[in-house]
Amino acid sequence: MSVADVEAVARAAHAGQTDKAGRPYAEHLAAVAEGVRARGGGDELVAAAWLHDAVEDGVLDEEWLEAAALPQRTKDVVRAVTKRPGEEPEAYARRILATPGARLVKAADLAHNADPRRLAALDAPTARRLAAKYTAMRRHLGLTADDRPATTGRPRPTTGERPPAPAADDRPPANGR
Repeated sequence: MSVADVEAVARAAHAGQTDKAGRPYAEHLAAVAEGVRARGGGDELVAAAWLHDAVEDGVLDEEWLEAAALPQRTKDVVRAVTKRPGEEPEAYARRILATPGARLVKAADLAHNADPRRLAALDAPTARRLAAKYTAMRRHLGLTADDRPATTGRPRPTTGERPPAPAADDRPPANGR
């Protein structure tokens, strides 16, 4: 399946679904896919971004994913970012970190979920609860709010991933000192 085919499947599967603010869910999927692309992810990871919530939300099932004409890496990433019922956040994060490419997809997902403009559309208690949840997951994944690992200043890329450009405070001064 091409990325365009995966996008069409994801849009159809999530048709009629809205996010917590009442926006069409496909807007979130598109934002995560674009976030993956902007972070250096290739087609396999962009496809995973389009599908990142499909199994968890029950709009596609594991049998569909297994049979789909997708690269194994895309399937592995979708499975890694699919939260399981009753799963502890630490276990979820360990699976993401153990799967090449999954951290990049989850970083894009968290970035869009935690966007202050999206959170502002929610009631204050929900916004606070979700912001805390997203902050905790970034910590479990070793990410700061701008996708950089908390310990080294940049994510370690896995195969097919490129780290984000350094933030302004990570760049050497123009005069080299």
